[in-house]
Amino acid sequence: MLNRLYTGTGAFDIVGHRNRWFLFFGAVVLVCVASLGFKGFNLGIEFEGGTQIQMPAQGAQGPITPDEAKEVFGDALGEPASEAQQVGVGDAASIQVRSNTLDAAEVARVKQAFFEQLQPLGSNGEPSRQVISDSAVSASWGGEISQQALIALGVFLVLVTIFLVIYFEKWMAVAALVALLHDIVITAGVYSLVGFEVTPASVIGLLTILGFSLYDTVVVFDKVKENTRGLLNLTRRTYAEAANLALNQTLMRSINTSVIALLPVLGLLVIGYLLLGAGTLQDLALVLLTGMLAGVLSSVLLATPLLVFLKMREPKYRQQAERVRARRENQARKAAAADAEDFDPADDESLSAELRKEEAYAAAASVPARHPTKVQQRQQQRRAGRPTGKRKR
Repeated sequence: MLNRLYTGTGAFDIVGHRNRWFLFFGAVVLVCVASLGFKGFNLGIEFEGGTQIQMPAQGAQGPITPDEAKEVFGDALGEPASEAQQVGVGDAASIQVRSNTLDAAEVARVKQAFFEQLQPLGSNGEPSRQVISDSAVSASWGGEISQQALIALGVFLVLVTIFLVIYFEKWMAVAALVALLHDIVITAGVYSLVGFEVTPASVIGLLTILGFSLYDTVVVFDKVKENTRGLLNLTRRTYAEAANLALNQTLMRSINTSVIALLPVLGLLVIGYLLLGAGTLQDLALVLLTGMLAGVLSSVLLATPLLVFLKMREPKYRQQAERVRARRENQARKAAAADAEDFDPADDESLSAELRKEEAYAAAASVPARHPTKVQQRQQQRRAGRPTGKRKR
């Protein structure tokens, strides 16, 4: 199996099972779209606006929980916080409390309540008010980021479409764009399902994975283009078989590229989550990891099978596939006829006779002879005084 994977001889029939892949990806996309419609995103403070207060999760009296921080916040202002959560683990763990926009006096009152009741520890191991930080963001800032991201995405898709149509052809452009949109929907759906917080770093990572997904698809399509050059004038293989061979020839390269690309992303995720807690590195690594995995699967299992499905709708490719099938059936009939002509019943009878003769020789060699030999006959004749047949001189 591994040898066939490395040699890329077309041993894996990926295109032949395209209906299975279509059902699988369709079901996944449907789940993601449903989550986006009913659950939505867990938007960060940059998109919703408000005030966020953060402090270490370790206090003088023990670990500080999000519920304790939320309760202290409510007691200080008389209204509950919008959200309280712990991010990071170990010494890097911290408590984040989000609420509506607070003025300076309200922020100071909350900080003082946190310091007096929860006593978060500083780097020297002593309670410190300086480790309690706050940030206020306007919701309009997040809206501007979203607008600019959508503009960038639209321009990117237009330029990609023009490039694919010019360098390849229309159906390859369609298949590549469908795979690209699939990656976007899957990444967004995973964020919605798992509840990852959407931050500006997530938007940047989403735009980054578009290039990675498209790059892998273009490499596969370039091999498909090479294998199918002049295919309509040939009857050696169909378009589906040539495309499947291209997939096998580039499969090992796609796997190696993906593994090498995902390793540093996993490193960023581990460092961002375990060492630094929530932050830009963690948000960026989450979206890159999700998008790259979706991009690898779509470039191998979706883009090329979809391309074959679209191409086989054209009459000229269906007719070429019929010519390939007719040629193979003709060759099979000729081979069967040649085998029938080479077979002679007399040869079969002669072979049976030779086998019987060999069996008789074997049996004769294994039992004593029933008739006397010539030497034995002469000896018997001398004893009986009979002539031996020799002349006397």
